[in-house]
Amino acid sequence: MISGTVRHEQWPLARAFVISRESIEHSDLIVVELSDGAAVGRGEASPTQHYGETVESVCAEVEAILARLAGEDWNRLHDRCRPGAARNAVDCAIWDLRAKRAGRRVWELLDLPEPAPLQTAMTIGIDTPEAMAARAAACGHALIKLKLGGPDDMARVAAVRRAAPDARIIVDANEAWTGDTLANLLPELAALAVAMIEQPLPAGADGALASLDRVVPVCADESCHISADLDALLGRYDVVNIKLDKTGGLTEALRLRERARALGFEVMVGCMEATSLSMAPASLVAQGCAFVDLDGPLLIGSDRPHPLRYEGGVVDPPERDLWG
Repeated sequence: MISGTVRHEQWPLARAFVISRESIEHSDLIVVELSDGAAVGRGEASPTQHYGETVESVCAEVEAILARLAGEDWNRLHDRCRPGAARNAVDCAIWDLRAKRAGRRVWELLDLPEPAPLQTAMTIGIDTPEAMAARAAACGHALIKLKLGGPDDMARVAAVRRAAPDARIIVDANEAWTGDTLANLLPELAALAVAMIEQPLPAGADGALASLDRVVPVCADESCHISADLDALLGRYDVVNIKLDKTGGLTEALRLRERARALGFEVMVGCMEATSLSMAPASLVAQGCAFVDLDGPLLIGSDRPHPLRYEGGVVDPPERDLWG
Protein backbone atom coordinates (compact mmCIF):
# COMPACT_ATOMS: atom_id res chain seq x y z
CA MET A 1 0.00 0.00 0.00
CA ILE A 2 1.38 3.37 -1.04
CA SER A 3 0.61 6.61 0.76
CA GLY A 4 1.63 10.03 -0.44
CA THR A 5 1.87 13.73 0.32
CA VAL A 6 2.09 16.82 -1.87
CA ARG A 7 3.48 20.25 -1.02
CA HIS A 8 4.15 23.55 -2.73
CA GLU A 9 7.56 25.23 -2.52
CA GLN A 10 8.55 28.64 -3.87
CA TRP A 11 12.17 29.18 -4.92
CA PRO A 12 13.39 32.69 -5.84
CA LEU A 13 15.50 32.86 -9.01
CA ALA A 14 19.03 34.19 -9.00
CA ARG A 15 17.85 37.00 -11.31
CA ALA A 16 14.64 37.82 -13.16
CA PHE A 17 14.30 35.50 -16.16
CA VAL A 18 12.65 37.23 -19.10
CA ILE A 19 11.05 35.44 -22.06
CA SER A 20 8.80 36.79 -24.79
CA ARG A 21 5.58 36.51 -22.80
CA GLU A 22 6.60 37.06 -19.16
CA SER A 23 9.25 37.92 -16.60
CA ILE A 24 9.82 35.22 -13.99
CA GLU A 25 11.21 36.05 -10.54
CA HIS A 26 10.51 32.80 -8.67
CA SER A 27 9.71 29.19 -9.39
CA ASP A 28 6.67 27.43 -7.92
CA LEU A 29 7.48 23.75 -7.45
CA ILE A 30 5.23 20.86 -6.49
CA VAL A 31 6.91 18.05 -4.56
CA VAL A 32 5.32 14.62 -4.16
CA GLU A 33 6.58 12.08 -1.64
CA LEU A 34 5.37 8.48 -1.77
CA SER A 35 5.98 5.86 0.90
CA ASP A 36 5.35 2.15 1.19
CA GLY A 37 6.30 2.18 4.88
CA ALA A 38 9.89 1.16 4.19
CA ALA A 39 11.09 3.51 1.46
CA VAL A 40 10.24 7.01 0.24
CA GLY A 41 10.26 8.19 -3.36
CA ARG A 42 10.21 11.83 -4.47
CA GLY A 43 9.20 13.70 -7.59
CA GLU A 44 9.10 17.39 -8.48
CA ALA A 45 7.14 19.36 -11.07
CA SER A 46 6.55 22.95 -12.12
CA PRO A 47 3.01 24.15 -12.97
CA THR A 48 2.89 26.04 -16.27
CA GLN A 49 0.38 28.87 -16.45
CA HIS A 50 0.65 28.91 -20.25
CA TYR A 51 -0.87 25.41 -20.24
CA GLY A 52 -3.66 26.35 -17.84
CA GLU A 53 -1.96 25.03 -14.70
CA THR A 54 -1.76 26.74 -11.31
CA VAL A 55 -0.26 25.66 -8.02
CA GLU A 56 -3.77 25.02 -6.70
CA SER A 57 -4.95 23.04 -9.73
CA VAL A 58 -1.84 20.86 -9.83
CA CYS A 59 -1.96 20.14 -6.08
CA ALA A 60 -5.64 19.19 -6.40
CA GLU A 61 -4.85 16.95 -9.35
CA VAL A 62 -2.05 15.24 -7.41
CA GLU A 63 -4.38 14.67 -4.46
CA ALA A 64 -6.91 13.04 -6.79
CA ILE A 65 -4.22 10.79 -8.26
CA LEU A 66 -2.96 9.82 -4.80
CA ALA A 67 -6.47 8.86 -3.75
CA ARG A 68 -6.75 6.53 -6.73
CA LEU A 69 -3.21 5.23 -6.29
CA ALA A 70 -4.13 3.84 -2.88
CA GLY A 71 -6.20 1.16 -4.62
CA GLU A 72 -4.85 0.96 -8.18
CA ASP A 73 -1.58 -0.09 -9.77
CA TRP A 74 0.30 2.83 -11.36
CA ASN A 75 0.98 0.86 -14.54
CA ARG A 76 -2.77 0.74 -15.20
CA LEU A 77 -3.56 4.18 -13.79
CA HIS A 78 -0.81 6.14 -15.56
CA ASP A 79 -2.40 6.42 -19.00
CA ARG A 80 -5.72 7.48 -17.51
CA CYS A 81 -4.09 10.52 -15.86
CA ARG A 82 -3.75 13.75 -17.79
CA PRO A 83 -0.25 14.64 -19.05
CA GLY A 84 1.20 17.61 -17.22
CA ALA A 85 2.88 18.65 -14.00
CA ALA A 86 0.73 16.58 -11.63
CA ARG A 87 1.35 13.27 -13.40
CA ASN A 88 5.03 14.20 -13.74
CA ALA A 89 5.54 14.62 -10.00
CA VAL A 90 3.74 11.36 -9.22
CA ASP A 91 5.40 9.33 -11.99
CA CYS A 92 8.91 10.44 -11.00
CA ALA A 93 8.16 9.71 -7.34
CA ILE A 94 6.94 6.24 -8.34
CA TRP A 95 10.17 5.50 -10.23
CA ASP A 96 12.25 6.75 -7.30
CA LEU A 97 10.27 4.55 -4.91
CA ARG A 98 10.63 1.52 -7.18
CA ALA A 99 14.40 2.01 -7.31
CA LYS A 100 14.70 2.31 -3.54
CA ARG A 101 12.53 -0.76 -3.00
CA ALA A 102 14.67 -2.79 -5.41
CA GLY A 103 18.01 -1.45 -4.23
CA ARG A 104 18.82 -0.62 -7.84
CA ARG A 105 18.97 2.49 -10.01
CA VAL A 106 16.07 3.59 -12.21
CA TRP A 107 18.06 3.09 -15.40
CA GLU A 108 18.68 -0.51 -14.36
CA LEU A 109 14.95 -1.08 -13.81
CA LEU A 110 14.28 0.38 -17.28
CA ASP A 111 17.11 -1.65 -18.87
CA LEU A 112 18.82 1.55 -20.01
CA PRO A 113 22.59 2.15 -20.19
CA GLU A 114 24.19 3.81 -17.21
CA PRO A 115 23.87 7.57 -17.79
CA ALA A 116 26.93 9.60 -18.74
CA PRO A 117 27.68 13.28 -18.05
CA LEU A 118 25.85 15.67 -20.38
CA GLN A 119 26.76 18.97 -21.96
CA THR A 120 23.90 21.30 -21.06
CA ALA A 121 22.93 24.67 -22.45
CA MET A 122 23.07 27.82 -20.37
CA THR A 123 19.88 29.79 -21.00
CA ILE A 124 20.09 33.57 -21.18
CA GLY A 125 16.86 35.52 -20.79
CA ILE A 126 15.90 38.52 -22.92
CA ASP A 127 18.00 41.58 -22.17
CA THR A 128 20.00 44.17 -24.07
CA PRO A 129 22.44 42.77 -26.65
CA GLU A 130 25.35 43.95 -24.50
CA ALA A 131 24.05 42.29 -21.33
CA MET A 132 23.31 38.99 -23.10
CA ALA A 133 26.75 39.01 -24.71
CA ALA A 134 28.41 39.60 -21.33
CA ARG A 135 26.56 36.66 -19.78
CA ALA A 136 27.44 34.43 -22.74
CA ALA A 137 31.13 35.30 -22.45
CA ALA A 138 31.15 34.67 -18.71
CA CYS A 139 29.15 31.44 -18.51
CA GLY A 140 31.78 29.07 -19.93
CA HIS A 141 29.21 26.80 -21.62
CA ALA A 142 29.84 25.32 -25.06
CA LEU A 143 26.07 25.41 -25.72
CA ILE A 144 24.16 28.66 -25.18
CA LYS A 145 20.42 29.16 -25.49
CA LEU A 146 19.09 32.66 -26.11
CA LYS A 147 15.56 33.76 -25.34
CA LEU A 148 14.27 36.08 -28.07
CA GLY A 149 11.06 37.81 -29.07
CA GLY A 150 11.55 41.48 -29.87
CA PRO A 151 12.80 44.03 -32.39
CA ASP A 152 16.46 43.72 -31.32
CA ASP A 153 16.63 39.94 -31.76
CA MET A 154 19.28 39.89 -34.48
CA ALA A 155 21.41 42.39 -32.58
CA ARG A 156 21.20 40.07 -29.57
CA VAL A 157 22.29 37.01 -31.54
CA ALA A 158 25.10 38.88 -33.31
CA ALA A 159 26.41 40.26 -30.01
CA VAL A 160 26.43 36.83 -28.40
CA ARG A 161 28.15 35.31 -31.43
CA ARG A 162 30.93 37.91 -31.17
CA ALA A 163 31.26 37.27 -27.43
CA ALA A 164 31.24 33.46 -27.75
CA PRO A 165 32.61 32.70 -31.22
CA ASP A 166 33.11 28.99 -30.61
CA ALA A 167 29.83 28.22 -28.82
CA ARG A 168 26.90 26.38 -30.31
CA ILE A 169 23.94 28.75 -30.12
CA ILE A 170 20.25 27.88 -30.07
CA VAL A 171 17.50 30.49 -29.96
CA ASP A 172 14.00 30.29 -28.48
CA ALA A 173 11.29 32.80 -29.43
CA ASN A 174 8.56 31.16 -27.30
CA GLU A 175 5.92 31.57 -30.06
CA ALA A 176 6.63 35.32 -30.45
CA TRP A 177 7.41 35.47 -34.19
CA THR A 178 5.21 35.39 -37.29
CA GLY A 179 5.83 33.31 -40.37
CA ASP A 180 7.09 36.37 -42.24
CA THR A 181 9.46 37.27 -39.41
CA LEU A 182 10.90 33.78 -39.36
CA ALA A 183 11.30 33.69 -43.15
CA ASN A 184 13.22 36.96 -43.02
CA LEU A 185 15.43 35.93 -40.11
CA LEU A 186 16.31 32.38 -41.22
CA PRO A 187 19.16 33.41 -43.59
CA GLU A 188 20.61 35.79 -41.00
CA LEU A 189 20.46 33.15 -38.27
CA ALA A 190 22.11 30.63 -40.57
CA ALA A 191 24.89 33.14 -41.34
CA LEU A 192 25.53 33.45 -37.59
CA ALA A 193 25.81 29.64 -37.34
CA VAL A 194 22.76 29.26 -35.11
CA ALA A 195 22.30 25.53 -34.58
CA MET A 196 18.54 25.45 -33.94
CA ILE A 197 15.44 27.65 -33.54
CA GLU A 198 12.99 26.63 -30.83
CA GLN A 199 9.22 27.23 -31.24
CA PRO A 200 9.34 30.42 -33.33
CA LEU A 201 5.60 30.46 -34.16
CA PRO A 202 2.49 30.02 -32.00
CA ALA A 203 1.54 26.38 -31.64
CA GLY A 204 -1.75 26.97 -33.43
CA ALA A 205 -0.05 28.71 -36.35
CA ASP A 206 2.88 26.42 -37.02
CA GLY A 207 1.44 25.06 -40.26
CA ALA A 208 3.41 27.84 -41.99
CA LEU A 209 6.62 25.97 -41.19
CA ALA A 210 5.82 23.33 -43.80
CA SER A 211 6.33 25.79 -46.68
CA LEU A 212 9.56 27.37 -45.36
CA ASP A 213 13.08 26.45 -46.38
CA ARG A 214 14.30 25.58 -42.90
CA VAL A 215 18.00 26.31 -43.42
CA VAL A 216 18.25 26.25 -39.63
CA PRO A 217 16.53 23.29 -37.91
CA VAL A 218 13.31 24.22 -36.12
CA CYS A 219 12.28 22.62 -32.82
CA ALA A 220 8.78 22.05 -31.43
CA ASP A 221 8.30 22.94 -27.77
CA GLU A 222 4.81 24.27 -27.07
CA SER A 223 3.60 22.24 -30.07
CA CYS A 224 4.82 18.91 -28.67
CA HIS A 225 3.73 17.45 -25.35
CA ILE A 226 3.28 13.69 -25.81
CA SER A 227 3.99 11.02 -28.41
CA ALA A 228 0.48 11.37 -29.89
CA ASP A 229 1.41 14.91 -31.01
CA LEU A 230 4.19 13.79 -33.33
CA ASP A 231 2.26 12.90 -36.48
CA ALA A 232 0.97 16.47 -36.84
CA LEU A 233 4.54 17.81 -36.61
CA LEU A 234 5.94 15.88 -39.58
CA GLY A 235 7.11 18.24 -42.30
CA ARG A 236 6.93 21.23 -39.96
CA TYR A 237 9.65 20.57 -37.42
CA ASP A 238 13.07 18.94 -37.41
CA VAL A 239 13.52 18.60 -33.63
CA VAL A 240 11.17 18.05 -30.67
CA ASN A 241 11.79 19.34 -27.14
CA ILE A 242 10.86 16.82 -24.45
CA LYS A 243 10.03 18.26 -21.04
CA LEU A 244 8.73 16.01 -18.29
CA ASP A 245 6.30 18.70 -17.15
CA LYS A 246 4.67 18.43 -20.59
CA THR A 247 4.80 14.64 -21.01
CA GLY A 248 3.60 14.03 -17.48
CA GLY A 249 6.66 12.17 -16.28
CA LEU A 250 9.52 9.87 -17.18
CA THR A 251 7.33 7.06 -18.53
CA GLU A 252 5.79 9.10 -21.36
CA ALA A 253 9.02 11.05 -21.95
CA LEU A 254 10.82 7.83 -22.85
CA ARG A 255 7.95 6.81 -25.14
CA LEU A 256 8.08 10.21 -26.83
CA ARG A 257 11.83 10.00 -27.32
CA GLU A 258 11.70 6.60 -28.97
CA ARG A 259 8.79 7.44 -31.28
CA ALA A 260 10.34 10.79 -32.23
CA ARG A 261 13.54 9.06 -33.27
CA ALA A 262 11.62 6.43 -35.20
CA LEU A 263 9.87 9.20 -37.15
CA GLY A 264 13.16 10.92 -37.96
CA PHE A 265 13.08 13.82 -35.50
CA GLU A 266 16.16 14.96 -33.61
CA VAL A 267 15.52 15.22 -29.87
CA MET A 268 16.10 17.98 -27.36
CA VAL A 269 15.46 17.58 -23.63
CA GLY A 270 14.53 20.75 -21.77
CA CYS A 271 13.32 21.87 -18.37
CA MET A 272 11.52 24.52 -16.39
CA GLU A 273 13.13 26.66 -13.67
CA ALA A 274 13.45 23.85 -11.14
CA THR A 275 15.88 22.03 -8.84
CA SER A 276 18.05 18.99 -9.39
CA LEU A 277 15.13 16.81 -8.32
CA SER A 278 13.43 17.72 -11.61
CA MET A 279 16.62 17.47 -13.67
CA ALA A 280 17.55 13.99 -12.43
CA PRO A 281 14.87 11.96 -14.29
CA ALA A 282 15.18 14.27 -17.32
CA SER A 283 18.90 13.45 -17.46
CA LEU A 284 18.00 9.83 -18.26
CA VAL A 285 15.88 10.93 -21.21
CA ALA A 286 18.63 13.29 -22.40
CA GLN A 287 21.19 10.55 -22.97
CA GLY A 288 22.27 10.59 -26.61
CA CYS A 289 20.08 13.56 -27.54
CA ALA A 290 21.12 16.29 -29.97
CA PHE A 291 20.43 19.17 -27.56
CA VAL A 292 20.28 19.20 -23.75
CA ASP A 293 18.93 22.15 -21.74
CA LEU A 294 18.90 21.09 -18.09
CA ASP A 295 20.11 24.28 -16.43
CA GLY A 296 17.15 24.89 -14.11
CA PRO A 297 19.20 24.86 -10.88
CA LEU A 298 21.64 27.36 -12.41
CA LEU A 299 18.76 29.76 -13.06
CA ILE A 300 17.54 29.39 -9.48
CA GLY A 301 21.03 29.77 -8.07
CA SER A 302 20.38 27.36 -5.18
CA ASP A 303 19.49 23.70 -4.96
CA ARG A 304 18.54 20.69 -2.84
CA PRO A 305 20.86 18.47 -0.81
CA HIS A 306 22.85 16.01 -2.96
CA PRO A 307 22.40 18.18 -6.07
CA LEU A 308 23.52 17.45 -9.58
CA ARG A 309 27.11 18.57 -10.14
CA TYR A 310 27.57 21.24 -12.82
CA GLU A 311 31.05 22.17 -14.02
CA GLY A 312 32.09 23.92 -17.22
CA GLY A 313 28.72 23.36 -18.85
CA VAL A 314 28.72 19.63 -18.07
CA VAL A 315 26.26 18.05 -15.64
CA ASP A 316 26.90 14.70 -13.97
CA PRO A 317 24.28 11.94 -13.48
CA PRO A 318 22.26 12.03 -10.25
CA GLU A 319 23.45 10.50 -7.02
CA ARG A 320 21.29 7.83 -5.41
CA ASP A 321 20.53 10.14 -2.46
CA LEU A 322 18.96 12.72 -4.79
CA TRP A 323 16.73 10.52 -6.96
CA GLY A 324 16.54 7.17 -8.67
